[in-house]
Amino acid sequence: MKINWKVRIKNPQWWVQIALAVIMPVLGYFGMTGADITTWSILWETLLRALANPYVIGMAIVCAYNAVTDPTTAGIGDSEQALTYDAPKKGE
Repeated sequence: MKINWKVRIKNPQWWVQIALAVIMPVLGYFGMTGADITTWSILWETLLRALANPYVIGMAIVCAYNAVTDPTTAGIGDSEQALTYDAPKKGE
């Protein structure tokens, strides 16, 4: 399993995917929306409750796995072409 982490880290879209992969299961499990997170204390309390819950952790791991894998290649790793990139490929 080879993944071009250097390029993924440079891609803002990947960071959004990872953030949503962690945040959405937490909000969904606790029946919250983004509008419910109105203070830093609510955010930290919610995250601490999530970290204490194995089910929420499992959902976040599954979602992060889905954000990391490339569904256009067999297996978990990147394609040979993607492994050669130095920066995210621009659309044509």
